[in-house]
Amino acid sequence: MAEDQIVIAKKKKHSAGYHVQTIVAVIVTLIMLFPLYWMIATSLKCAEEVQRVIPTLIPESIHFENYFNVLTRANFIKYYWNTIVMTAGILVLQVGTGTLAAYGFACGKFKGRNVLFYIVLGALMVPLQVTFIPIYIMCANWGLTDTFLGLILPESVSAYYIFMLRNCFLSIDQSYLDAGRIDGLGRFGIIWYVLIPMSKATIFTVTLVTFSNGWNAYFWPKIIAKNEVRRVLTVGLAQLKNTFAGQAVSNYHEIMAGAVLAILPLVILFLVFQKYMMTGYSKAAMK
Repeated sequence: MAEDQIVIAKKKKHSAGYHVQTIVAVIVTLIMLFPLYWMIATSLKCAEEVQRVIPTLIPESIHFENYFNVLTRANFIKYYWNTIVMTAGILVLQVGTGTLAAYGFACGKFKGRNVLFYIVLGALMVPLQVTFIPIYIMCANWGLTDTFLGLILPESVSAYYIFMLRNCFLSIDQSYLDAGRIDGLGRFGIIWYVLIPMSKATIFTVTLVTFSNGWNAYFWPKIIAKNEVRRVLTVGLAQLKNTFAGQAVSNYHEIMAGAVLAILPLVILFLVFQKYMMTGYSKAAMK
């Protein structure tokens, strides 16, 4: 009888703990999602409703013309194209250089390998704001200001990408690499036919992170691209208030519409591929 009471008490305790965890998770989720909801709701309001002293949680009327104004009057289509080209260039270069460097640090046998890897890790702690002056001078001397190459080249190598992929390569059993060598594969063959297929989850994850970082880049594009011809979305968002200058009221509703358009690709990618990202992070942390 006493044992039954103990079992019932444990079940009640676990049930109470489950309900508390659920409530906390719901509260945290609502807190994190509310800014996103507020941005979307504001983007659908009219200028007069946005300026009210007491804000409204739900738009009284839907104004999709805010998005049309941003896309046409603020030249957001051009900003989208520039951002796509810049992000694609950064993505291709970081995937290529990161994969080759990770293979060298994980599977290569040469003197100073660990020292060089620690130097690469040190680069993770150096912000762009510290190094942008010499980088900008070099790009200016080479005539790369207001060019796609100037936007892409300084971001062509990622210490984070190398670190994550190197850890993943180290977790792969050496026997697979030896089997590839026995079959006559060279270094590039081992990378392409052995390491990459066995590291798909991690490569997928760091590639998505690279895409996100490139899409959200602001500081360097602001410095190197002074002309509107090469302006990207993040910089274009900061210019929206100037774009609509002279209006009777502030254009926060249109600024929010531009923000929604800017983050839309990232939200879609995360919703579609979030489970692959979690798998990739867990595998990279195994070594």
